[in-house]
Amino acid sequence: MIVAGVGCRKGASADEVRAAIGAALDRCGLSGDALDLVATAAAKGGEPGIAAAARALGVPLVLVPQADLASAGHRTVSRSERVVALMGIPSLAEAAALAAGGPAARLVVPKTAVGPATCALARSGGTP
Repeated sequence: MIVAGVGCRKGASADEVRAAIGAALDRCGLSGDALDLVATAAAKGGEPGIAAAARALGVPLVLVPQADLASAGHRTVSRSERVVALMGIPSLAEAAALAAGGPAARLVVPKTAVGPATCALARSGGTP
């Protein structure tokens, strides 16, 4: 299972979120068909661009509770001081992908920023 963890600035459009997801998929040579779900922080559940991007990609949107993001935070490889200040975790995109992928999930692509959106990809089960 491939999970796209997404973060964005308030008001990011679906096209901007999809651009970040597309860039992350391109980095590892995967097509959009490989994507199983989009995950973000429960606090971002009101961002229409994230929900619209998931719908356009035809995958479920998983809203990850803050406690689960915090638990996955130690497995991230990127760090944003802004995200630490706002969310208390090093990388929203990476933590969301890892948390939604499960305890054995591993990053396939670290945080990729495109405009106001970021995306990281994780594979569940820890397989390469």
